[in-house]
Amino acid sequence: MDDEVGPGLDRRHLEDLTERVRRSPFHQWAGLELLSVGEGTAELSMELQPHHFNPQGIVHGGIITAIADTSIGLALRSNLRPGLTHRTAQLNVHFLAKGEGNLLVGRGRSLHLGQRMGYGEAEVLDGEGRLLARATGTFIVLPAPGAF
Repeated sequence: MDDEVGPGLDRRHLEDLTERVRRSPFHQWAGLELLSVGEGTAELSMELQPHHFNPQGIVHGGIITAIADTSIGLALRSNLRPGLTHRTAQLNVHFLAKGEGNLLVGRGRSLHLGQRMGYGEAEVLDGEGRLLARATGTFIVLPAPGAF
């Protein structure tokens, strides 16, 4: 990893990031809970509610996409130094099984992080551990003045 973008967030910054995710209106609406983040990995869970399902009674693809995108992004973010941030540039999601039940889990990991771009992947599982989707994402790395 390039020293200009790493070595990653320290414990205090990771705690701040966790709190920001907890307070995020989107994450609250979606019901996303950050279980762990650090050292290029992130794990989130989502207790499924009626608004997460499509008219056919299965988890909407956008919900699965959101947990995949968030888990990859937070995994990458954990490796960025303070003062840098990221934005999703491209996300590719392969849906492997229909989402049912009452829980989703997203597990993201950072695979490459450079001065301008990052790349990672995620798995989205149901509460029984069944693989529902795999995703890959490319993220733009950019300065975040005033941010940690």
